[in-house]
Order: sequence, then C-alpha cells, then structure tokens
Amino acid sequence: MTRWLASFALLATLAPALTAQDADRSVKDGGIKVAGWQGRVDRRPLSQGKTITDSKFAAEGRGYRVSVGPAGIFYNPANALSGDYEVMGTFKEHKMAASHPHSYGIFIGGQGLESQSETLMYCIVYGTGTYAIKTFRGEKVTTVVNTTAHPAIRKADANGEATNTVGWRVKGGQASCVVNNQVVKTLEKGEFTGADKLASTDGVWGIRASHIVELSVTGLMKH
Repeated sequence: MTRWLASFALLATLAPALTAQDADRSVKDGGIKVAGWQGRVDRRPLSQGKTITDSKFAAEGRGYRVSVGPAGIFYNPANALSGDYEVMGTFKEHKMAASHPHSYGIFIGGQGLESQSETLMYCIVYGTGTYAIKTFRGEKVTTVVNTTAHPAIRKADANGEATNTVGWRVKGGQASCVVNNQVVKTLEKGEFTGADKLASTDGVWGIRASHIVELSVTGLMKH
C-alpha cells in the first residue's frame, strides 16, 4: 500500500508537466511559399519525422504569415550582416492554439544553417511578458539568458494575442536584445562567443519560432 501511494503521488506530481506539453501540429498546405526563403526544424521534431513542410511560411500583405508546426527557423540566405548592425521585426501573435504561451523572435549570427554544425543566437519573447536568449551550435543549445520578465514586453490578452517588435542591436562587440524599442539585455562578446556558442555575430539573420504559434510578421528591416 505504501508503495502504491508513493507511485500515485509521483504521478500526481508529474501530471501538470505532462499535460503542459503541446504536440507539434502539421499545417495544411505547408512549406515555404516565398521565393528565396528557407526553413529548418529543430532536431527533436526532425527525429520524430517532422519537417519544414509541417509549417507554412507565406506572403501576407507587406509581410509574412508564419503558421508554425514544429519549432524551427525561417530565413533568406541573402540576408547576411556583419560588423555593427540592427535588425528588427514586428510579430503579431494570433489566437493561441497552445495550452500555454510559446515564443517567437529574431536570430542572428547564422552560419552553416544547412549543415549539422550550424550556429545562431536568438532572442525570443513569450506572451507572459518574458524573454530568453539562447545559442545553437550543432546539437549544443546554450541558454545565455534564462526566461526573464521585462516590462517592455507586451503580454498576451485573454485570447493569447500580442504584438511585439523584437530584434538585435550589434555594436562594438556587444549584442543587445531590443523589444519594443527598449534594450532588455546587453551581452558582452565573451557571453555569446566561444566553445559551443557563436564564432561571431556575423552571418544570416531570420525568424525563430516555437512550435504551434500563428504569427503575422511585418517591418522586417536591417541597417
């Protein structure tokens, strides 16, 4: 009886975490619909048989509609930057299809994006009014800034909808995540370069999105 009660207690503890996991969807008529753009899904959904055709990236007005199935990135290889630069995009998250907020934002420093040793760094925001910064180097994912609240980030409403402008400002060896025209975090070079991180902030930039989000992306610009 004691052993049964212990097992029951363990299951009760795990239940909220298990139910919080939303399954990846497959979007109807998926794939990249804009010339020059490409996409790549994360390794976990890829290992489960998901590909970029399970998401849909299409033109919408002067911007793009991004209907995400598995988590991944969307980019145009021609969009490469070096030295000092700024890159921004405005994201409107539509009615939430998930049981809890998921994330979206901009990545920079993309190199070898079609290889198995790709590098990139992204700043993402959540409908909870929080942000995070991570780097990818092949299979290695490094959390540079864990999920952190910031007043600059607009929280989602009752439908899970929110609009946030997210981007990066790279200058003098520093990289700053900027949300709604406010710097939410400035990183020194040593925080994002080195083993298992970026070689530099030079490279392709693009969109990073968690799974099952529905986004309109406008105002993508660099200077």
